[in-house]
Amino acid sequence: MTVYQYILRQKHLGKHLLAVLLDPEHPIPFRRGELNRADLIFVGGSTGAIPPQFIGTLRKLTSRPIILFPGNEEQFSPDADALLFLSVLSSRNADLLIGRQVAMAQRIHHTEVEVLPLGYILVDGGKKTSVVRASHSLPIPQSEIETIVDTALAGEMMGKQLIYLEAGSGAKNPVSIDIIRAVRGCLSVPLIVGGGITTPAAMNAAFAAGADIVVIGNHFEHHPEDLPLFASSLL
Repeated sequence: MTVYQYILRQKHLGKHLLAVLLDPEHPIPFRRGELNRADLIFVGGSTGAIPPQFIGTLRKLTSRPIILFPGNEEQFSPDADALLFLSVLSSRNADLLIGRQVAMAQRIHHTEVEVLPLGYILVDGGKKTSVVRASHSLPIPQSEIETIVDTALAGEMMGKQLIYLEAGSGAKNPVSIDIIRAVRGCLSVPLIVGGGITTPAAMNAAFAAGADIVVIGNHFEHHPEDLPLFASSLL
């Protein structure tokens, strides 16, 4: 079963997925087996490259699918299970829509890494996040729900297999429940939500509103001991 087939199967069964996001520039704060409390492992950051040994180290710590979430064209490893091949749909910067994807295409093509076309929508989380700084891309205000919905719908129509609503790492305000619910109402592909989620209650509110996958990175980086609590609280 491919990673995407697994995600679709869980969605069909009505099961929600918790993804832990690990930044390759920071030490892995988990011991062997602890990451198996999550469903998916995302690897990526806004800057830097993935050290050659990083994925190998992760393999020793977890049996969960390892999915690249690249912030730039250097963040690729042929040892991962899958890659979120993202276009920043909220940006009008051609480099973020197609330029960086072109730069990565040949490297990906000659590997067995599964490619997951993803529409990435940056939503204002009340703070200038590292994603905003690295992408030079302005987020969509949370008040512009119709624009966010239209952007997500356009992404699905363009053939994206996943849509990601992102408030940014360490965001003051996560993506609102109203936005998640509105996007879910028009979308048929799996919906990912991340940024600023720091409690099991906030995670489950996102799931209840329609998220299929919730991504948590910054919080677990500082509080890895909270992963069991989030996993056991999963709706």
